[in-house]
Amino acid sequence: MQQLRILLVCGSGASSGFMAANIRKAAAARGLDTRIVARGESEIENYIDDIDVLMVGPHLAYILDEVDDYVGDAPVKVILMRPDYYSTLDGNAAVEHLLAEVGTEGQN
Repeated sequence: MQQLRILLVCGSGASSGFMAANIRKAAAARGLDTRIVARGESEIENYIDDIDVLMVGPHLAYILDEVDDYVGDAPVKVILMRPDYYSTLDGNAAVEHLLAEVGTEGQN
């Protein structure tokens, strides 16, 4: 599988940084090649051309229509994170969800 470039958007709090770190650890433990960046929702537009996946915090579900406008025709998978693993910063569960959503896309 080629490198999966992920943008994590959780608002402006520290939780996005912790969630990104936990997803990085969980992905590395599975041998996945990922690059995960955590940013505020105001920065989504700046990253659309450089990512494969956009993971959005559950409390930001209201921005999904706006996100669709940003993404446009770009080949970016948008995933709304689930409150159960987001609230506990469970990187393993987040990676499970991520893999279920992206499936085997990008595998050689």
